[in-house]
Amino acid sequence: MQDGAQGFVAARDTLLRLRSDHAAAQAAFDWPRPQHFNWALDYFDPMAAGNPAPALWIVEEDGSEARHSFAEMHLRSQRMASFLRAHGVRRGDRVMLMLPNCVALWDAMLASIKLGAVMIPATTLLTAEDLADRIERAAIAHVVTTAADAAKFDTVAAAAGLRGRFSVGARDGWTDLAGADAASADFAADAPTAADDPLLLYFTSGTTSKPKLVQHTHTSYPIGHLSTMYWIGLQPGDVHWNISSPGWAKHAWSCFFAPWNAGACVFAFNQARFDADAALRTAARCGVTTLCAPPTVWRLCIQRDLKQYPVRFRELIGAGEPLNPEIIARVEAAWGIRIRDGYGQTETCAMVGNAPGQPLTPGAMGRPLPGWRIALLDFDGNPADEGEVCVALEPRPAGLMAGYAGDAAKTAQVMHDGYYHTGDVAQRNADGTYTFVGRTDDVFKASDYRISPFELESVLITHPAIAEAAIVPSPDPVRLAVPKAFIACRTGYTPSRELALDVLRYAREHLAAYKRVRRVEFYELPKTISGKIRRVQLRALEQQLDAPRRELEFREEDFPELRG
Repeated sequence: MQDGAQGFVAARDTLLRLRSDHAAAQAAFDWPRPQHFNWALDYFDPMAAGNPAPALWIVEEDGSEARHSFAEMHLRSQRMASFLRAHGVRRGDRVMLMLPNCVALWDAMLASIKLGAVMIPATTLLTAEDLADRIERAAIAHVVTTAADAAKFDTVAAAAGLRGRFSVGARDGWTDLAGADAASADFAADAPTAADDPLLLYFTSGTTSKPKLVQHTHTSYPIGHLSTMYWIGLQPGDVHWNISSPGWAKHAWSCFFAPWNAGACVFAFNQARFDADAALRTAARCGVTTLCAPPTVWRLCIQRDLKQYPVRFRELIGAGEPLNPEIIARVEAAWGIRIRDGYGQTETCAMVGNAPGQPLTPGAMGRPLPGWRIALLDFDGNPADEGEVCVALEPRPAGLMAGYAGDAAKTAQVMHDGYYHTGDVAQRNADGTYTFVGRTDDVFKASDYRISPFELESVLITHPAIAEAAIVPSPDPVRLAVPKAFIACRTGYTPSRELALDVLRYAREHLAAYKRVRRVEFYELPKTISGKIRRVQLRALEQQLDAPRRELEFREEDFPELRG
């Protein structure tokens, strides 16, 4: 085993051994800092070769499934690397991977790492306009996609400059990846891989601006995701299901690096549209032991009778956006397991979290994970009990991005004065945990009081009729702004004047007067293609001062019952 891999495995084993002793793990853990490291060649292959344990398990909606051992994935990725090299993929080439959850995605990711190519994961939901922007801005040389999605590139002018077009399935003008089955499994690297060489480029979801291009290295994701493995509580032999679409950072977090760092099996259940009943029945049947899902999924799950599903979960995780306490309480009441929240960004790996064995504070996203030094800074850069979440750069954590590719100014904007500035606000609790407050551009003032949308949303979704809520400032001539809730109803409830009155009364009973929601509107919440609520779009909608009130918008002053 290479020296770099030995340090990696030693650090991993420390976290596995101390998984239930957070203080000891923080004290004992140090990031390995190899000069050269190729996770697929130096760690995965020695771990996987000849290993019959399950590595990848994909179940389809019709009940068919495919299972692949670590030994199979080793050989498949060797052949895929030989095949891609034979068709022109070289070290440093930028390769867009636009694939669903199919074995070819994992083959291509492992092969790209072995080749030293730079992966650019992409969701299959991208439009031709999105693809043109990504191909040009990222200087993409090769595309790997399905035969069906290959048609999207026919109208993209920038695609004419691609050197390689690879498809899962036959399509004219594209190289079918089925040919990799006959390629040599004797792949060998053409040179050592520097640990700080680029490995991944991610376009952020762009909730408030044009997507930035985040650059990760052969250190920042493979090694950085040791903290993610620790936070999830993964162990060798686990069957881990992370409900996340390919193309997003969380998919690489928990469908690739974190579980395979632990020697766990990656599980996927492909659904055209998420169905909580089918998902929970499948998890029970297949013996999934660890589940990570975004709040949107958890909100759908708690609308079922969770006690009827004989699941075998040991660890439950929420990710993507902070989890409201109501969701955590309902799941714990049904299964006796508390969903553990955590925090990270596309720019980082998991950096704060409720790890196994820690005392949990309701609503808190946890404590700094091993290897991460976190500070809360006010607008003047001074330590504060509530402030922007900032990551100390000395020593630099392994799981932090190298920067924004091609944008030194934007990189300097977030990395200065010894910290990486996340743009998120949190508060520190007496027990050392952190509670998420919101994005710096989401927090607003009403009657000179600071309002955290997340805090108010967490209260509103405890109302039996509310599935999701988004709080934004609504202009007010007296208070400058008042909290307004855009609401999506649960199944079985219909928007109405009567329901609006009930929600406003509920807000009066459960929120301090200065936080009180004073306007509600039943509305289909806009979301990014990664499922996050686009509050920026709702804020813009609410700032249209001359726009007439919409039919399903209601205000306190509409109800005589609420006066006084």
